[in-house]
Amino acid sequence: MSSEERGKQFKEGLRDGIPIGLGYLAVSFTLGIQCRESGLSALEATVMSLVNLTSAGEFAALTIIRTASSYLEMAISQLVINLRYMLMSFALSQKVEPGLSVGHRMGISFGVTDEIFGISIGRKDRLSPFYSYGAMAVAVPGWTAGTCLGVIMGDILPINIVNALSLALYGMFLAIIVPKAKEDKHVAAICIVAIAASTVFSYVPYLKAVSAGSRIIILTVALSLLAALIWPVKDEEGKDAA
Repeated sequence: MSSEERGKQFKEGLRDGIPIGLGYLAVSFTLGIQCRESGLSALEATVMSLVNLTSAGEFAALTIIRTASSYLEMAISQLVINLRYMLMSFALSQKVEPGLSVGHRMGISFGVTDEIFGISIGRKDRLSPFYSYGAMAVAVPGWTAGTCLGVIMGDILPINIVNALSLALYGMFLAIIVPKAKEDKHVAAICIVAIAASTVFSYVPYLKAVSAGSRIIILTVALSLLAALIWPVKDEEGKDAA
C-alpha cells in the first residue's frame, strides 16, 4: 500500500471516529466519577482507560475494587464480560489482507470496541490497519480524556451535580438494551430475568453474601447459557449454531 493510500485510509478513520470520540468523552466522564468514588486518582483512572477500552469491563472492575474482591474474580469477570471482543476480532480478521503482519493485527485488535467494530465491519473493501488507527486516534483520547475529567471535575462540582451525572451510566446501558429488547422479545425476557435474579442475590440470605465480582460471573454465565439453550441462534442453513 502506497503512502498516499495509507494517508487516505487514516483520514477516513479519523472522520468516522470523530462521533465515536465525542460520545466516548461524554460517557467516560461518568466513568471518571465512579473511579473517584472508588478511590482512584486521576492518573490511575486515566491509565486504566488508556489500556482498557471497555466500558462494561471497567465499570465491573470498579465494583470489584470497591468491594475488595480477589484478583481471581477480577480476571474471570473481565474474561467473561469481554469475550464478545474475541468474536468481533474473529469477524474483522476476515476483512484484512491475508498477509497482514502480526504487528498490524495486534494494532487493530487493541482498538476493537463495539463502536469501532461497527464502522470497521461495515466497510465494503478490505479493512486497512491505517483506517483503524485513524478511528482510534480520536476515539481513544476521547475515552481517556473523559475519564480524567470525570475524576478532576468530581472534586470540583457540587455533590448533587455529581450524583446527577452518575445516572448517565444507567442511561447509557438503557440506550443499549432498550432498542434491542423492543426488537427481540427474547432479549427483553432475558433482561427481565437478569433484573429479577440480581434482586434475589441482593436480598436473599446467603446469596447476598456472594461478592459483587462472583455475582457478575455467575449471572452472566448462567443467563447466557439459559438463553442459548432456550433460544439457540440459527445458522444460514437453519441449524442450531451451537
